[in-house]
Amino acid sequence: MFLLSRFISQATKTPRVQFQQHAPTDFTNLVRRFYVLQAERVEAYKLFEEGHEAYLRTGPHYDFEHYKQLVHEITKAFCGISKEVLEIKEQLHQDFDRPNLSEHIDKLQIKEKEKLELTAKLQLTKQNAQDHPEDEDFQEKVCEIKQDIIKNTAALSEILQDFMYDSEEPE
Repeated sequence: MFLLSRFISQATKTPRVQFQQHAPTDFTNLVRRFYVLQAERVEAYKLFEEGHEAYLRTGPHYDFEHYKQLVHEITKAFCGISKEVLEIKEQLHQDFDRPNLSEHIDKLQIKEKEKLELTAKLQLTKQNAQDHPEDEDFQEKVCEIKQDIIKNTAALSEILQDFMYDSEEPE
């Protein structure tokens, strides 16, 4: 599967840095690292969606093994990103006395978890809609979940905007 090899290739070209070993020591670099991690999340979602679309094209006899490997790789990426984001949250709170930014990250993590759950739900529903084209309920459910993802994405953007605004204020 091309997408999976592209994801693995990107991962090997830019190996993940262990946050603890190279933790940014100043506030600005810490905030920059947070934004880099958010960009990595966006890219992981894009790869996840592309991989699912490729998986659906293998139907009706789906290539589940390749898709399962993609899900495994994406899950590892999300776990690594979340771990680093939580470490940044702690550092912002403890080292820089910025509990307001920590709160934004808490809210963000909750919304990111919801987004991942909605994405998985959407993927299952899309497959059901493809497997049962005569059942309009699946198509309606796909539209509903897409709307929920749009709302979730708007909430994420608002949290990030609040984070950006608050991180630019000197403390």
